[in-house]
Amino acid sequence: MTTDLPAAAGRGTVRRLAGTLHRRPRLRLALLLTAPLLWLAVLYLGSLAVLFVSAFWTTDSFTSQVVKVWSTDNFHALLTTPVFRQVVLRSVGVALAVTALCAVIAFPVAFYTARVARPKWRPLLVVAILTPLWASYLVKVYAWRLILSEGGLADWMLAPFGLSGPGYGLPATVLTLTYLWLPYMILPVHTALEQLPAGLLDASADLGARPGRTFRSVVLPMVLPSVAAGSVFTFSLSLGDYITVQIVGGKTQLIGNLVYSNIELNLPMAAALGTVPVAVIVLYLLAIRRTGALNSL
Repeated sequence: MTTDLPAAAGRGTVRRLAGTLHRRPRLRLALLLTAPLLWLAVLYLGSLAVLFVSAFWTTDSFTSQVVKVWSTDNFHALLTTPVFRQVVLRSVGVALAVTALCAVIAFPVAFYTARVARPKWRPLLVVAILTPLWASYLVKVYAWRLILSEGGLADWMLAPFGLSGPGYGLPATVLTLTYLWLPYMILPVHTALEQLPAGLLDASADLGARPGRTFRSVVLPMVLPSVAAGSVFTFSLSLGDYITVQIVGGKTQLIGNLVYSNIELNLPMAAALGTVPVAVIVLYLLAIRRTGALNSL
């Protein structure tokens, strides 16, 4: 009997704990969220806080050592140096161009996979869209470097029309980033079109609306939140990319390249440059919040 007392006490403790958690759903939810919230607060938000604080430090011009003295010189240089302003505007422009191209290309592809293709083929088409994501990032970028090189596949395909490929530079960067992040735009648009009730399209046709009017008045308003949700990925990933532009961008410089080049020489300036994409993405999220895009993520 004495040997069963600890086991019985343990079972009683477990039952009391289970009963407490059952009666207090908020406590149960708090325990479930403690670990992920702790990770978010310490590792993610904490690292962003360190990044922001270090942007106010300076670097000794003689020893290149970080001097932990509060100063706004880095942000003043960002605002007053023409090169930094041009790079920031170019980076935002590239991210917007990639997002726009992804939206234009993704919609017809998603419409075919969600509404036109036979139901038995739709899962296979979705898998085909996801397949490029399984390949190595560097392999895909270097493949595009070969395609866009002088005498490469792009030149060979355009030669019969008297044209040549874009070569390396800003257009090559936009084209490569569009290829890399296109699946992130296709998938949410595909899901939205797949959930679009067929009765709405039939009702629009019965009321005499032409396909263009049906697209503008029925399809686009319902799909727009998903397009905005996909743009969160394409915009943020393009804004922070620095490897693609190094491989196919030629002499083009984006924010990521400046951050990478300043890490060894001027860490506080690199931190100040790193705050720019964070601030731009926060403003972008606030701008598209009204479209319901955050609910579609």
